Amino acid sequence: MAEDGAVVITGRGTATWVRSAVVAAASVLCGLVTFFAQGLLPGAVASFANSASGWTLVTVLLLAGARVPTAVAAALGAVSFVLLTLGYAAAAQLQGLSYDPTLFAVVGVVVGPFVGVATSWLRAAAPWRAATGTALLAGIGVGEAAYGLTTVADTTSPVYWVLIGAVALALLGTVLARRVHGVAWSLLAVVGTAVVAGGFVTAYRWLGGA
Repeated sequence: MAEDGAVVITGRGTATWVRSAVVAAASVLCGLVTFFAQGLLPGAVASFANSASGWTLVTVLLLAGARVPTAVAAALGAVSFVLLTLGYAAAAQLQGLSYDPTLFAVVGVVVGPFVGVATSWLRAAAPWRAATGTALLAGIGVGEAAYGLTTVADTTSPVYWVLIGAVALALLGTVLARRVHGVAWSLLAVVGTAVVAGGFVTAYRWLGGA
């Protein structure tokens, strides 16, 4: 029994390491791709390749697919954001352009763990965790939509901002319908989404002016 248990633990640990390595490699690749996608995507959705929500969505999808433990997801959230930024910078360098990844790498280190935990909590049994994770992720999407439709409305197409806002609200609605039950947890998800969205707009405007 002890030997079997040891094998199971080792197997799970190996799988986690492999999945983590896949997330890291995919993050670098996606960072490279988003740089070139800016010039290849239709104008209506080109903002995906140059937005916080775009990289957040990539990170969430990678972590959701990896299905690693919450603590590992937190670390990978930061790793993914940093590697996305470095991949983007490497692509710029290949084109003879200069891009300093420092600012958004630091932002990724700070915000990434929260995104990682939130992604992991989407599948948690505890309703407060599902509500909290949803509030963070949906809040980022709603906040980016609000930012895009106001602050940069004159220079970008509204299509992507509407789409990312719709995706965020769809996530909120789905979790409320399937995972979160009770007025208190529903309010946590809805109010939390609004608070995160407001904080996102404020922070992003500050970063834009920094």
